[in-house]
Amino acid sequence: MRDEGNLKAFCSVVFDDVFIVHSVKIIQGKESLFVAMPSREVKNGEFRDTAHPIDNGFRLTMEQVILGKYKELVGEEHIPPIVDIPTEDLTFRA
Repeated sequence: MRDEGNLKAFCSVVFDDVFIVHSVKIIQGKESLFVAMPSREVKNGEFRDTAHPIDNGFRLTMEQVILGKYKELVGEEHIPPIVDIPTEDLTFRA
């Protein structure tokens, strides 16, 4: 994706070929990258996640898999964005 400030990428996560979560974001924080779940704006202007892990261990595992794949595709250092990153199905098992 184009360099859009702190937003580095979007992805979709497929669970066991039966459930998909779109619009998962990879964001550059002050110290490191992090994964933000899809969200929508509510009446008071705040944003609420529309889907998210309940279990913290699962959240950490999912974040490691997503960030690992992102780093594999674009590298650890900031490099110019890749225009045609291939779409790839990943099997996610916790």
